[in-house]
Amino acid sequence: MTADNPETASYNQAEAELTKFRPKLSPTWRTTIFVAEILFVLVLFVWWFSSPTAQTSRSLWVLFFYCFPAEFIIAAVPHEPVLLFFAKFYSPLVIALTSVAGTLLAEALNYTAFNYVTDLRAFKKIKEGKTVQKTVALFHRAPFLALWVAGFTPIPFYPFRFLVVFAHYPLWKYLLAVFLSRGPRFFILAEVGRLIKFPDYLLITLFIILIAVANIPLLRRLYKNQRAKKQLDSKDSNLRSK
Repeated sequence: MTADNPETASYNQAEAELTKFRPKLSPTWRTTIFVAEILFVLVLFVWWFSSPTAQTSRSLWVLFFYCFPAEFIIAAVPHEPVLLFFAKFYSPLVIALTSVAGTLLAEALNYTAFNYVTDLRAFKKIKEGKTVQKTVALFHRAPFLALWVAGFTPIPFYPFRFLVVFAHYPLWKYLLAVFLSRGPRFFILAEVGRLIKFPDYLLITLFIILIAVANIPLLRRLYKNQRAKKQLDSKDSNLRSK
């Protein structure tokens, strides 16, 4: 029997420590909470896209609840155009505080949702893979700094939502990093919106462009998979015809 390498040993130790502090919920309750979280964000997503009133509303509650689909998992909708829109009507500080409050709750949902997913058997091999363990070990060198940089800059943040769970990074530290990085980012965006006051048509254009850019990698992957499947089916049909 071979001994664990340092990354594996550190990972297993962190997992054992985390298990001590996890609430002992039954699998049924954990599944129920996970499904409720997904449905909650999905309802908000459908509500925002299906309600012209919500899309043009100046209510801070709309901005608050918009944070959930904008910051949940891989971010279904972009946050920036909405912040720039609200900057026409509220101070940058009010916008930043409202947005960061919604974002913190959304990230707490992300953390619990990923905890549920990564505990499934299907993720066991992924968690124990060398790539994940090396990435986790690298993350542990400066976890708070990595989260702050990713949260403040335009770097895609969604990989870190998985990483903090794989690394068993404490939730309160994760939320603190989100607060200290997203808060200033939201304030700066709101300040830009206050100074420039972008017309609505430009914000709508930006909204569409950001959605397209975010989904291009996914669409390319789906296209490649579909093309590979067609080529495989074509080869199979040619072999059968011979």
